[in-house]
Amino acid sequence: MQIIVLGAGAIGSLYGAKLAAANDVTLIAREEHAAAINAHGLTIEGREDGNIRVPAATKVTNIGANALVLLTTKVSDTAAALAPIKSLVRDDTTIVCLQNGLGSEKIARDALGGRGIVLRGITQFGAIFVRPGVIRFMIARHTLIEPHERSQGIAEILTAAGLDARVSSDIKADIWQKLIFNCVVNPLTSILGREVGAVADPQLDPLKRLVIDECLAVAKAEGVNFDIDFLATINEVYAPSKNIASMRQDLQRGRETEIDYLNGAVVSLATEHRIACPVNRALTDIIKAMAKQ
Repeated sequence: MQIIVLGAGAIGSLYGAKLAAANDVTLIAREEHAAAINAHGLTIEGREDGNIRVPAATKVTNIGANALVLLTTKVSDTAAALAPIKSLVRDDTTIVCLQNGLGSEKIARDALGGRGIVLRGITQFGAIFVRPGVIRFMIARHTLIEPHERSQGIAEILTAAGLDARVSSDIKADIWQKLIFNCVVNPLTSILGREVGAVADPQLDPLKRLVIDECLAVAKAEGVNFDIDFLATINEVYAPSKNIASMRQDLQRGRETEIDYLNGAVVSLATEHRIACPVNRALTDIIKAMAKQ
């Protein structure tokens, strides 16, 4: 299968590397990363070590029949990434948005003007961009894909590559669940300057509870209800993690964060529903202030 990874940073490169063994994969990446991969291969460290030979480029020149595009850019870069390929997208092209936050799939559909099939995906894998041509594989969990007649076939291809993909039974709830995790983990560990596992510190529990409660109130107003204890789940799942949150990686590199599509998106919806959301608003303001520095 022709697979184009559009926005091959840490996660995109990881997915592309795993899929390259049995598929025709091209990584679309920043110039220095693409050049390093073409010259020396993609080096993976961490959970798996290896050097993968996979073609990399800075732009898409061709999309063949029944191709899969994995969109792994930041949500804020979605429209700009898709604009150059709009004319190449075919009716049988599937674009899976493996992105954080709320609304990425709508932005993608609008950017493509109805061309192709755009599906929302969620990744629970974690990776760090070390330097051009090198990524560190940190976390292996699973991939979720929005239900569609094409989804099962895509899930099988991803699973065969070791990416444990499943078709979601309730993609809206799954999006909100990861959003709430991200609204806690990303800003708090970025402000602390710590690894993801630091979020499990019990001294942070009162603050985490405030963030979670605001998110749950907004989710309920959007028709999404949960039966899980988010505080206990976050403490249990993330405590062992040595990963660095994507938001902290962005701040370290002086790049735009996704705060507007995480805590900021919760605040925007809270305003529409007339729900008070002071803690998520404060975290949004703090991260934006940090980004300016």
